[in-house]
Amino acid sequence: MKISCRGIAVGVLQEVVDQQRSLNVVLKEAQQKLPDEQQAFLSELTYGSLRWLLQLQFLLGKLLHKPLKSKDRDVHFALILGLYQLSFLDKPAHAVINETVNLAREFKKDWASKLLNGVLRNFLRRQDELQKMAANRLEITTASPRWLVKMLQDAYPQMADELLETLNRRAPMSLRVNSRRYSREAYQRLLEQAGIACRPCPIAPLGLTLEQPVDVSRLPAFQQGSCSVQDESAQLAAELLAAAPNDRVLDACSAPGGKTAALLERTSDIQLIAVDLEEARQARTKENLQRLNLEAEVKVADVRQLAKWWDQQPFDRVLLDAPCSATGVIRRHPDIKHLRRADDISALSATQKSMLKRLWELLKPGGRLLYATCSILPQENTHIIADFLAEQADARPVPMTISGDIAVPVGLQLLPQPQGHDGFYYALLEKCFTG
Repeated sequence: MKISCRGIAVGVLQEVVDQQRSLNVVLKEAQQKLPDEQQAFLSELTYGSLRWLLQLQFLLGKLLHKPLKSKDRDVHFALILGLYQLSFLDKPAHAVINETVNLAREFKKDWASKLLNGVLRNFLRRQDELQKMAANRLEITTASPRWLVKMLQDAYPQMADELLETLNRRAPMSLRVNSRRYSREAYQRLLEQAGIACRPCPIAPLGLTLEQPVDVSRLPAFQQGSCSVQDESAQLAAELLAAAPNDRVLDACSAPGGKTAALLERTSDIQLIAVDLEEARQARTKENLQRLNLEAEVKVADVRQLAKWWDQQPFDRVLLDAPCSATGVIRRHPDIKHLRRADDISALSATQKSMLKRLWELLKPGGRLLYATCSILPQENTHIIADFLAEQADARPVPMTISGDIAVPVGLQLLPQPQGHDGFYYALLEKCFTG
């Protein structure tokens, strides 16, 4: 029997939740099994189900008399998909139930037909009652892990509910115009002529946010390097680092190359070395640079293992886009809710500290390092920089030219905005001359 789109979606959920694989990777593999016209629906089913999974599992727990056995996780996720469609998609209930029941035959588990039908119909009858049961539990209403709720409440006591709600909204699609090819205004006119409505980003000088996401094939001259898809917050890295012509620049943790390209587009004639640990992601860096007709020295290595890639020549500028929890981009990557754990934060903080200390050694006196994360947790941001400044006598913070969304002791903290930028943190540090 041919596997249906919903059947493939069940497999994606199992791989992400049970095998702890990245949604981006699994979904890309799965979409190759479907015709083009069904790929968007597969994306909708998987992204949406993972975004609301903790709430959907709560509801399912109230609807099942006893949990399903571990060998029946396919049936479990079929129910999750059905509940997601009934709760969040504008589709006829009878069609959703019929398609979900059909999965029992697809899984060769005819016994599950009655269960799938009964649970989903019972949900429709009890929907209001079940929603009231969840109403007073923030981790259920926002489908957020308890550890994340607690950390955000501690960090942003007046804003935690709002932040958690924003992290469940669909993120807008933003572009970075390639200034070597077009001004922002000129490319905005091209988009509008192509029937694509957009608006300038408030804080990124080359950014345009589309009113509705589109396939990149619709973007004028995209394959010729007219622009790149990049969130407004991420676009700020090149502006804040402000490399000058002839500077020697290190882009640490560079893959998949969005910030690498932005640095090269902003300043011509820099000598840029882009280092990342993951070979497959560095292949994407090379693809992005090739499309944009840009050149950098792309290396695959742990950036802390200097002997494997560094030529002993110091840098004028260093961008450290540090590995982090990615809590500022959960709306783009809802699998983060299920792949991250509370104890990951302390482990990530240790990595961030070690990378910052190691890369500081590579910076020339008078040079600048930009520390960046797509996290909204102080443990990965202001705490890291405060500790570093307290320990490193030759480091001083450089005032930011852009205002953040909330005041922080040092650096720039951006929080995810409903129709705007992602959550991001930046701190710019200068190495003082000594002696």
